[in-house]
Amino acid sequence: MSRKRDRVSAKGLLPRMEARPWADGKTFTYRVLKIDGTWERLGTNRAEALQKVLDMNGANSDRGSVDELWRLYQESPDWRQLSDATRADYRQSSGPLLKVFGKISPAAIKPVHCNRYLRVERVEAPVRANREMALLSNLMNLAINRGDIDVNPCKQVRRNKERPRDVVPETADLTRFLEWARSRGGQSAVLAAMAEYAALAGNRRIEFRQLHWTDVEADVVRLKRAKQRGRVTIEAVGISERLADLFERLRGLALDAEVGAVFPNRDGNPHTERGFKSAWSRLMAAALKGGVLQTRITFHDLRAYYTTHYKLAHGVLPDLHANPATTARVYDRSKEVKRGAL
Repeated sequence: MSRKRDRVSAKGLLPRMEARPWADGKTFTYRVLKIDGTWERLGTNRAEALQKVLDMNGANSDRGSVDELWRLYQESPDWRQLSDATRADYRQSSGPLLKVFGKISPAAIKPVHCNRYLRVERVEAPVRANREMALLSNLMNLAINRGDIDVNPCKQVRRNKERPRDVVPETADLTRFLEWARSRGGQSAVLAAMAEYAALAGNRRIEFRQLHWTDVEADVVRLKRAKQRGRVTIEAVGISERLADLFERLRGLALDAEVGAVFPNRDGNPHTERGFKSAWSRLMAAALKGGVLQTRITFHDLRAYYTTHYKLAHGVLPDLHANPATTARVYDRSKEVKRGAL
């Protein structure tokens, strides 16, 4: 007996397409009947399945445009190799970028257009414009690989100058903020602990946000260094007396102090990046409104706090990057440099 045809799930599909329901009744696998009489699987994402059929039929409205390159880039191996944070940043960058370049053919884009985008179209957001131009450069590289163009126009244009932040929190201000946040209890205390950890250990938030107690040993905490482009580097951060005290306080907040999250959300799980940003923004707003802080503190500032104070204590910069020059340029915010005379 043949399977009963599911007509509800097929509504809105293109001719020759079929939706096959899973046992859960909520998921569908899409496929299309080709001219040769064979079926081609299209996956379980309805929008992507429709787009694939449009491509097969030559009815794709974005064919030959930067919009098409953006869509194809998100299906490429290069996209899959990016970190979640970089993908999110590129998605944000795609909005304003595609408003200007989306409908244009890659071959029509010249260096003068890239220059105008950086200096005129996005003059009010020069740093974001650099990120958006980086995305366009990746799309142009894809166009080169496809044979659409021969030269990447983005690489012939100088980016907007960026000045690294030169702010490093004062110890008194940071201490006052941490004490205030801890006194609020709940998630404010967890966020304060994350800020304290960043100031004491210097890790990126993406490196320690999902830290679990299994990563914390008697004398070191082990984390995977981010931004290594395929290379895996494990950082073994020695646990100082102050860091040990922080972990002891965190164990008191943990729902599972054996294998659970070190910095748990309300459910006991690690914070998502989106959830953290929202919570940290609210905490900062409350601190500024209440006069606890006069200026906003970022986690980049806390990483700079660690770098600057580490140099003061040890006389050398900590090993934070594969290239030490990056650490010196971005995170060393020393206002006084000591050296001996001959």
